[in-house]
Parts: sequence; C-alpha cells; structure tokens
Amino acid sequence: MVLFSSTKTSACRKSRTIAAAFFMALLVLQSCYSFTGSSLSPEIKTVQINEFVNNAPLVNPTLAQQFSTDIQNRFLQRTTLKGTKENPDMLIEGEIIDYSISPTTISSGVNAAGGSIQAAQNKLTITVRVHYENKIEPDKSFDRTFSDEAVFNSDLDINAIETSQVKIVNERIINKIFNDIVANW
Repeated sequence: MVLFSSTKTSACRKSRTIAAAFFMALLVLQSCYSFTGSSLSPEIKTVQINEFVNNAPLVNPTLAQQFSTDIQNRFLQRTTLKGTKENPDMLIEGEIIDYSISPTTISSGVNAAGGSIQAAQNKLTITVRVHYENKIEPDKSFDRTFSDEAVFNSDLDINAIETSQVKIVNERIINKIFNDIVANW
C-alpha cells in the first residue's frame, strides 16, 4: 500500500506542476497580447459621435435617433473612450442616405384567374455614409458607406415588424463601423 500511496502522491505533484506551468504561460502570453482586439492607439482617449441625420428618400421618423444612440452606446460601452464635445481625439459623424423596402422574391397565385403575382419576401435595406476622423493617427481616417439588409416574409405586417428589422440592420451596420475603426479590419 505504501507503494500505491507514493505513486498517487507523485502523480498529484506532476499534475500540479503542469497546471502551474500552464497558468504561468497564460500570464506571460496575456502580457504580450491584448485580448480586446483593439488597434486604437493608447493615446486616443476621447471620442465625439455626432447625431446621424436622415437624408434617405424614404424617411423612417425614428431611425436617425435610434442609430445615433446605438452607435454612441457601442463605442462608449465597449471601449475605454470618453465622450466629449470639445477637441476629441476621434470624430464620428454621418448620415443615413438610403432606407428602402423592396420585394426580393416573387410568387404567383394559382387560384386567381390568370394567376396573380405577389411578393413572397421583402428586403429592408439601410445605407449609412460615415466620416471618421482620427486626430492622433490621421492615416486611419476615412469616409465610407456601410449598408446591410434584412429579409422578411411579405405576409407579415410591415408596421408590426419594422422596428425589429431596423434594429437587426442597425446592429449589423454598427458592427461593421466599429470593426473598421476599433479593430481596423
């Protein structure tokens, strides 16, 4: 029995040594690499995000306010940047240039005389033009257009689902903008 106990104790020591080595390696790697994925210079401390205006031909009355609030929240909640209105290190502003709902697939009814054609699915598209100015690293500044869409069944009442579809599309566009600025992808 003494032999078994000695073998068990040796195995426990070996396991602890391996675990300790693993955690030490993890600490060393963590000090070498930031897990946030941010490529923003540590010198960048402040951001100003102006209200996005809605210049789309078809105007959703709540879209500009919702988009502006959502993009401000994204940057202030997921970065260490502080919002400011005076002399920011980064400036983000823009406009909504397109908001449209269009049919994407067509179905034809066979019960009607001569058949009838109707939309089977609709697509909501939102396009936003963004001006990004980085005063610390001017070469990273840009003017770009971001667009995304959501497809939904045409049987659904557009007034009932428009809010949820706008939220989905806004989230996707804001992800693209955030990644281009913060992750520099």
